[in-house]
Amino acid sequence: MNTPQGTDNTPKFIRSRGLKFPYDPRVIDRKRRKLLHDDAYEKKESEAVLRQIRPQDTVLELGAGMGYMSTLMARKLGVRHVHAFEANPAMIPYIRAVHAANGVEDVTVHNALLGAEEGEVTFYVRGDFVASSMEDNLGEKHGGVIARETVPVRPVAQVMDEIKPTALVCDIEGAEADLLPLMDLGAIRVAIIELHPQVFGQAGTAKVFAAMAAAGLTYFPRASNAKVVTFRRDW
Repeated sequence: MNTPQGTDNTPKFIRSRGLKFPYDPRVIDRKRRKLLHDDAYEKKESEAVLRQIRPQDTVLELGAGMGYMSTLMARKLGVRHVHAFEANPAMIPYIRAVHAANGVEDVTVHNALLGAEEGEVTFYVRGDFVASSMEDNLGEKHGGVIARETVPVRPVAQVMDEIKPTALVCDIEGAEADLLPLMDLGAIRVAIIELHPQVFGQAGTAKVFAAMAAAGLTYFPRASNAKVVTFRRDW
């Protein structure tokens, strides 16, 4: 696979599934670069999204990461709109660069978290942008903390009422166990959740399934794979 070269002999873009991702070593490390080249980055989630999200969907994406999934949905599926929420402020310019490189227009990027009430949190940006988090417990690993940013928390009920999503794509590193029970999922047709049982164990996993069941969303095995779990209203 040929990749355009920058002036310093580094690749200008990494290509994956026909999409372009600007090469930035703070985001794309050696492992991630290989996964992108092999069309294996977020493979299980991508396969579920490509099979289950429809063009008419308005998608709420929680955990936008590097903008991979929102770009995939916009370019490959032509969804009505994606509202992509990402807590890491260092990733927002990169996500916008990915969208620009791929001609994506129908995505709104939000640098915010969702919670029960309005508020704010401190976010620790690390030299390795992808390792940034709300935890300042890694010492000098991943480049150390290079910035401390204040990130807004938006009331989840208000966001759901404003966006009115029909589909949910969620990968928020374990916070799903506490957030999903707070959400009114009554208008959601399909939810694709990456579970993190290594974070919250059996109890957290049960909370996720209970929140889905309470909303009338049922586990859909044909579009689920290991920790990437799909729930549908009708199947």
